[in-house]
Amino acid sequence: MKRNLLVIGVATALSMLVGGTTAWIVSKNRSAEQSAPTIIYDTTQRGGNHFASYQKESYPDLTYAAEQTVNAVVYIKVTQMGKTHTVTYRDPFAEFFGEMFGHRGYTPQQREYKEPDRRGAGSGVIISSDGYIVTNNHVVGGADEILVKLNDNREFSGRIIGLDPNTDLALIKIEGDNLPTVPIGNSDDLKLGEWVLAVGNPFNLTSTVTAGIVSAKARSLGANGIESFIQTDAAINQGNSGGALVNAKGELVGINAMLYSQTGSYSGYGFAIPTTIMNKVVADLKAYGTVQRAVLGVVGGDVSNYLDNEKAKGNTPDIGTLSGVWVNQVVEGSAAAEAGIQPGDAITHLDGKQIHKMSEMQEIIAQHRPGDKVTVTWVRNKKEHTETVTMKNTQGSTKLVEETGIDAMGVSLEELSKEEKSRLGIPYGLVVKSLQDGKMKNAGVMKGTIILAVNDTKMQTTDDWEKALKAVDKSTDRTLWIKAIAPSGRKQSFVIDLNEK
Repeated sequence: MKRNLLVIGVATALSMLVGGTTAWIVSKNRSAEQSAPTIIYDTTQRGGNHFASYQKESYPDLTYAAEQTVNAVVYIKVTQMGKTHTVTYRDPFAEFFGEMFGHRGYTPQQREYKEPDRRGAGSGVIISSDGYIVTNNHVVGGADEILVKLNDNREFSGRIIGLDPNTDLALIKIEGDNLPTVPIGNSDDLKLGEWVLAVGNPFNLTSTVTAGIVSAKARSLGANGIESFIQTDAAINQGNSGGALVNAKGELVGINAMLYSQTGSYSGYGFAIPTTIMNKVVADLKAYGTVQRAVLGVVGGDVSNYLDNEKAKGNTPDIGTLSGVWVNQVVEGSAAAEAGIQPGDAITHLDGKQIHKMSEMQEIIAQHRPGDKVTVTWVRNKKEHTETVTMKNTQGSTKLVEETGIDAMGVSLEELSKEEKSRLGIPYGLVVKSLQDGKMKNAGVMKGTIILAVNDTKMQTTDDWEKALKAVDKSTDRTLWIKAIAPSGRKQSFVIDLNEK
């Protein structure tokens, strides 16, 4: 059986798309007066013919939506610089002949090589006139350089404000004024069959518009941590990632992210991240640099899947509902545990909205921060229970956290050169090139200080530094233990509590 392939990241920056007796005949009258196509539905074997005639003016006019959107959808070029590696090698001939002729103490040789730069492209949507742009995490994540090109051919350098791999969203910024924008609509208002446009830059074809309908809502594909996709048959191809999905009024209702294909190119199904999720992610990235993720604290799946599995075993359980989220496990100390939810319960409503499946619950939860109060309704033994719960973060707290990025630390680091390592007699380290107001300066770090290790992780590249910061952000103990060498050569240690303001 041929396997369907899910192609993720249609425009990946650094990494990546009638049977029976029924027949349809489309014909077009050559007369100028009757230019509208006629669709004939042939059911002769069912006892008659049925004709449906569609007048030209009955088709949706999407020109306004296209004109409102195309100037605010940008072309994004990204570059990831190739890393330089130092390789130590031994020349067996030089070593052998050196010892043969009495030359002791052969020194292994070192050679540097650089990986080639990696380039990619995608799309983005300007959501504010001062230059905030929403795109996909897979488009700009890991980029060292970001070039943004507008529809009028103006080019800007972009910088990353924040990334959220869990939703595959990213927020970047260009410096400009009075930039074209797309008004943001409410994706909850979308209806199945509603016309939408996908706007982006597929295959480097800038400012491309394709049309289709909303095929499904709240789709989960298992590609990201949080998913509730809008499914559309508007063509989405490589380069469309990060582009706009807009309704007939020209309002942004989704960010194009994926396609479902056997070939890597569009074959009928595209998926967009709804604005209900996007709005919260963007607001958090602007305010905190990271997403304030609330969790309910349950592990489970769709009630429909649970019932199907039980039927396959020969069981016919009657749990009081045919839809919702079946709870397999409740996390200790979580909001769900405090509300009294137990394994075997079925959650049917959240925030007063009916829940049919897990993806719908994820979409609602993704709109909340730790500390928010949410009403939860669940069924147990065919009886409904409703409680108001206080949402918590992944660490079991209602506290909001700020990302500890390089900007927050107030430091610019650079890898030691081969000559510096040789002169200092150390195999690795990152030197402080500049300091601004921030946590490092407050801790007493000086320009010229060499960072050797953070939380026992050797600092060999700037990537090591960023990874250490990300790791500590996710930890319950948000403390940096830094080993360093002062400009004077004296060994130093610093302890930085990231929870302190």
